[in-house]
Amino acid sequence: MSVLNFDKDQLGNLEYSLQREMLSTDRKGGYMSTTIVCCNTRKYHGLVVTPIDETDRRFVLLSSLDETVIQHDQAFNLALHRFPGIYEPRGHKYIIDFQYTPTPTITYRVGGVVLRKEMLWIHSRTQLLIRYTLLDAHSRTVLRLRPFLAFRENHTVGQANMYANGHSYPVKNGVKTRMYSEFPWLFMQTDKKDMEFVAAPDWYYNFEYAEEARRGYPAHEDLMTTGYFEGEIAKGESVIFSCSLEEMGSAKDIDKLFEDELARRTNKVDFLSCLRHSARQFIVRRGERTDVIAGYPWFGHWGRDTFIALPGLTLSQGDVKSCRDVLDTQVRDIKNGLFPNLGESYNSVDAALWFFWTLQQFEKHVGTKEVWESYGAKMKEVLEAFRRGIGEWVAVDANGLVRAGHPTLAMTWMDAVVDGKPVTGREGYQVEVNALWYNAICYTLELARKYKDKEFVAAWKDMPEKVKASFIEKFWLDREGYLADYVTVEGEVNKFIRPNQIIACSMDYKMLNSEQSVNVYRVVRQHLATPKGLRTLSPRNPLYQGRIEGDQRTRDLAYHQGTVWVWLMEHYVKAGFDLKGEKFLQAAEDMLSDFEEDLTMSGIGSINEIYDGDPPHAPRGAVSQAWSVAAVLRINEMIESYRKPAKKTAKKAVKAEAKVEKAEVAEKPAKKCGTKKCAPKAEKAEKPAEKKSAKKVTKK
Repeated sequence: MSVLNFDKDQLGNLEYSLQREMLSTDRKGGYMSTTIVCCNTRKYHGLVVTPIDETDRRFVLLSSLDETVIQHDQAFNLALHRFPGIYEPRGHKYIIDFQYTPTPTITYRVGGVVLRKEMLWIHSRTQLLIRYTLLDAHSRTVLRLRPFLAFRENHTVGQANMYANGHSYPVKNGVKTRMYSEFPWLFMQTDKKDMEFVAAPDWYYNFEYAEEARRGYPAHEDLMTTGYFEGEIAKGESVIFSCSLEEMGSAKDIDKLFEDELARRTNKVDFLSCLRHSARQFIVRRGERTDVIAGYPWFGHWGRDTFIALPGLTLSQGDVKSCRDVLDTQVRDIKNGLFPNLGESYNSVDAALWFFWTLQQFEKHVGTKEVWESYGAKMKEVLEAFRRGIGEWVAVDANGLVRAGHPTLAMTWMDAVVDGKPVTGREGYQVEVNALWYNAICYTLELARKYKDKEFVAAWKDMPEKVKASFIEKFWLDREGYLADYVTVEGEVNKFIRPNQIIACSMDYKMLNSEQSVNVYRVVRQHLATPKGLRTLSPRNPLYQGRIEGDQRTRDLAYHQGTVWVWLMEHYVKAGFDLKGEKFLQAAEDMLSDFEEDLTMSGIGSINEIYDGDPPHAPRGAVSQAWSVAAVLRINEMIESYRKPAKKTAKKAVKAEAKVEKAEVAEKPAKKCGTKKCAPKAEKAEKPAEKKSAKKVTKK
């Protein structure tokens, strides 16, 4: 049975159904996303959302599709839309079932009519197929399909205007349309030859997106319809609606495509299969590029997120090729030692250092030789650039530590900016940046020594000790027993308890001794650990904010001031295993199980970007986040790696016990041969009532 089960009795409850969002992607940057009752609650929702050029921008072309069942001249609209103060129509009351796997499927009952809708988003092409099957009907039934068009970027909302083209133009078994000339044609077709398209262009006004209103954004939109498809459907008959950027040649082509694609879908039957499916949706191939989408529905590709998420998205399920393709794409974009963090913005000091950590995970699957031959030159290029200094904002000082800071840019992962200033600026020496820096130097030196790069070794061999000594001096708070979050150039020490220090405990190359690592882990556990990840600030800090709600400014102020981030949990678990080994296994398993309930909440089959710091830790942010999914898969991978030795140890123990028992059995006949070995017999003869207990003691 699938783990993705939904309460059928609650499907008509909008508080339940509108909080659950489904997502399907085409692995090219496009997606379909809406709620499980097909009511759009975000401007990012839509049935066909896709890039139309080489940029990261995505556009909502087909917003929704209204289905109407007509019997005895009575029309029953199965759709659900929100307008100010009202839902109209209210088709959710007809829903009797929702299944997510192998493809999102909704079943409606209207009187004696039972209609099933299967939604299939096609991989590697921008196309949506929806198959309607009339499961039951007792009289003539007509199906009407009315598309609502947006043709706008997904970060915006559209308004009625005189420039939109409301015409549709005939193609085989359907029509093509585009509201504005700069857009590609959108082809809407069916596989039913007698399904007529009735031209009826019109604007529908004031659709309301409740989630956008809650988040403080413009939340009302006008949508265009150019007409509707209508035709009779018999009991047991299916009709497939196709919406694509490419014209389908015939009805048979539509039918075959649906059947072939449905056959490729796998059932998401358990926790891990759901997450692995979700992980694959973040890998996007377009032309010569293979990128990682940071999160759906609004993020593009980010350099930092790419490196942090990549091992979990790919290597955790053996997809070495995709990992290599993404790495190759990223290294082509290096400029002066930095990777682009968003678009053409080279403003991340840590993305380049996470690159080395990603290579360390990659090495476990391909070996050191491939890593060095493919990426050794780039590794050295990054380190040398840091050592030289990158602009005036990134430098390696005489103490060997990386210093970074900018008055208007947040250069670490805590990157929220409000009123033109970073909320958590952290200018100076950051704890996780320098932990990553040390790890990068040590790893590169290891490979350089192995492959006889004498020049690099000579130039860098003294750096690790210098960095380590400076790091302990700068960051270790002996009295408090943990690491400072950052230290300014002037020497001001920020003692806020934040999760960044856990990175110093999770790297393969560490600067802390075991006692220091234990203390850091203890502090992080006490102040920051939750079932959903690590808080970004201790609740005891006066700046702590336990809920992330409101408009963008309010949310940005809380973004890294207590909000829980899932991706940090991976490093918390890694540090736990490094410190405790097999003894940490049960704790890690408990942490993993805490995420199972999330699969049927918010983003179905996936993990949210962030959670509230305060219980009950409500999911927030993007409903499907790459590094959140990756972190959970990596935690599972670590658990499995420790389970195997544990199983081996258990087997050895069983075998050893069996040998002991065998030896004891072998010794029993010998008891007859000597007085010493016959003593137990005498004891049994004297105390027959203790025979059973004596036997147990002997076995132990």
